[in-house]
Amino acid sequence: MLNFNFQNPTNIHFGEGQIAVIAKEVPLNAKVLVVYGGGSVKSNGVYQQVIDALSEHIFFEFSGIEPNPTYDTLMKAQEIIKAENIDYLLAVGGGSVVDGAKFIAAAAFFEGNVEGSSEGSDPWDILAKQQAVTKALPIGAILTLPATGSESNGNSVVTRDGNKLPFSSPLVRPLFAVLDPSVTLSLSDRQISNGVVDAFVHTIEQYLTYSVNGKVQDRFSEGLLQTLIEEGPKALVPATKENLDVRANIMWSATMALNGLIGAGVPQDWSTHMIGHELTGAFGIDHARTLSIVLPAVMKVRKEQKREKLLQYASRVWQITEGDDNARIDQAISLTEEFFEKMQVPTRLSDVNLSSNDIDLLLERLAQHGMTALGEQSDITLAISREILTKAL
Repeated sequence: MLNFNFQNPTNIHFGEGQIAVIAKEVPLNAKVLVVYGGGSVKSNGVYQQVIDALSEHIFFEFSGIEPNPTYDTLMKAQEIIKAENIDYLLAVGGGSVVDGAKFIAAAAFFEGNVEGSSEGSDPWDILAKQQAVTKALPIGAILTLPATGSESNGNSVVTRDGNKLPFSSPLVRPLFAVLDPSVTLSLSDRQISNGVVDAFVHTIEQYLTYSVNGKVQDRFSEGLLQTLIEEGPKALVPATKENLDVRANIMWSATMALNGLIGAGVPQDWSTHMIGHELTGAFGIDHARTLSIVLPAVMKVRKEQKREKLLQYASRVWQITEGDDNARIDQAISLTEEFFEKMQVPTRLSDVNLSSNDIDLLLERLAQHGMTALGEQSDITLAISREILTKAL
């Protein structure tokens, strides 16, 4: 096992009716900016619960944060923060809203590297130049769509002019998060599918690398994968989609998949995400659907480099014990694709009307964003990324 430091201070409130706890979690003297996306939080009753809980607080609202939040939208929140002296953010929504709140929180204090003043500084440098976040507004989160794990980590992804870039800082990790599985009953099948697949791939990218004898991390990861495989499809069929136990297990799995626990002390491979980001940035494909397209191709192209873990994955997650090594690996990859198909997401570029003619653009964007040495060994070059995209056709 590799050396690691692990700390997750986010206070989780899990279960029905827990939104009310924000009345005590958010300081009474705070000036709060409630940030959210579209109208779904109003139609599903979450907004009213938030307003009721904040009845004794001073708060303002900022709405309109998109899926794959954009820089231009998020920067508009800075006007309210300055005008009203906002000192606390409350994100109400899915991963995009929480990601957006993190950027808003960091941008509020960003000064850049301009000597002597902040004039001319651009908060986009937090992402484009990976400039360090040195101060941020505190954040609380009310999760409505389990997927990204953003509610209890310091990661965020923001889009500007078609460029989808990540940043990370412990200073933007939410202080608390409310996870009420009952609010997910209003999600569309597409949102459910995307969330389950996103959580599944998050887990895979911290698991399917090479062994460092991290038995605890491996067993946790395998348990999460099996839970998502078992529960994910149930949330899409009439007989079980209203089952709160199903929703609760999906919600907690998504949080556990990216709160730092299963990735502590083990190598990680985020090549699927990095290539997927370019598909979203260039063609507007849902984030999770880019992952379901790219991951099987990564498994196939990197079969030799991931052989030991692929065999472990086949045995422990899919209970494949017969056949030679190659046959077991191929069957595990095939079953992964079948799971994605059950979750109603694409597994080929052709499924989203892309062809070999689009690969050069994706490679150009990978090069532009410095994604030229991906994978757990930093050995996925642009040539190998081309091979992965070609395999995904």
